[in-house]
Amino acid sequence: MDRKIEKKTFTWQRITFGAVALAVIIWFGWSVYKDAGTSKLNVETERLLLDTVHQGAFQEYIPVTGIVLPVRSVVIAVNEGGKVEEKFIEDGAMVKAGQPILRLSNPDLQLNYLNQEADIVNQISQIQNMSLLRDQQSLNLKETLLNIEYNIDLVGKRLKRNRILAADQVISKVELEEMEAEFENLVRRKALLKKTIEKDSLSAQIQEGQMENSLGLMKRNLEITRQSLDNLTAKAPIEGQLSGLAAELGESISRGAQIAQIDDLRTFKVRVRIDEFYISRVFPDQEGSFQFAGKQYLLKIKKIYPQVANGAFEADMFFVGEFPSAIKRGQTLSIKLELSAEEEAMLLARGGFYQKTGGNWVYVVDPASGNARKREIRLGRQNPNYYEILDGLQPGEVVITSSYDNFGEKDELVLK
Repeated sequence: MDRKIEKKTFTWQRITFGAVALAVIIWFGWSVYKDAGTSKLNVETERLLLDTVHQGAFQEYIPVTGIVLPVRSVVIAVNEGGKVEEKFIEDGAMVKAGQPILRLSNPDLQLNYLNQEADIVNQISQIQNMSLLRDQQSLNLKETLLNIEYNIDLVGKRLKRNRILAADQVISKVELEEMEAEFENLVRRKALLKKTIEKDSLSAQIQEGQMENSLGLMKRNLEITRQSLDNLTAKAPIEGQLSGLAAELGESISRGAQIAQIDDLRTFKVRVRIDEFYISRVFPDQEGSFQFAGKQYLLKIKKIYPQVANGAFEADMFFVGEFPSAIKRGQTLSIKLELSAEEEAMLLARGGFYQKTGGNWVYVVDPASGNARKREIRLGRQNPNYYEILDGLQPGEVVITSSYDNFGEKDELVLK
């Protein structure tokens, strides 16, 4: 007799399937609960740049571009105009101080010199003639004085004898009075002549000083004119390299025109252009450095030009210690200009994320899930390589540093 087999409601297959389904429902519900209000975006990891936050030495600096210039450059300008008659050296040559560069001709200047020289010779001759006349006049006055003194001596002796004779009534009283009057006249003439000689001597001294001054002035004028002739030959004021000499034979050059420049190549400086944003943070004696031929060289700011042009200002930096022997005038250098001293800080590599977030937040990779979550941070100073982290991150955390332009405002990135 057949027995009816009852079908079981709960088999182990159904129980297993139900348990799995329940687990899936619970997991899905938990995921929905956990991610409620969170926007996500799937991102390919290959397209991302990552950096690990770390503690290290931080120094604030900016890269600036500088041009090598001689510390000392002298412009050569002609003091007298003329036509180029001869060139002694060519552009780019090394010159010594005082070495002739080119010679000009100026007929008008040469004629003027000859005329002045003739005038001075004529005036010197006139002065010499006046000196001879003055000496002759002085001698005449002295000769007249000697004659008067001689006559006074003769008349005095005769007057002495006549007084004896007049006492004996040998001569008349009138004759004696006439002789006395003649003697007194001679004495007065002598006194007057002495005063005249004294004044003539004083006048002669004054005239002699005036003539010497006049002669000295004329000689100085002649010397200036001679120097003007010498200035027709342009000479190197210092030792160095000649540059900018473009004058050609036969060319007319006006007075005061610049014809060349000499650069002293014994020492150099670097003139750098700095963004105007840093004008309040750049001071004399700030240091910078650059690499050249595998060696580092130091510079220091000595002069700052406050004028701002095209969004930048300039400063002159001088070498501290040695400078590269192979460096050339006009060469461009990339210099690291220090804005602060080295100190310990928490660092994050620079990247394109800053343009999107302004440094206010970043995506931090969660090591448990492997996804990147949005987190607020606070940045401090920066240099071309790193940002200084003030708050929001810890050493060892991994941050996405590449551009966030394609991420929108998603709260979490699912890294694939």
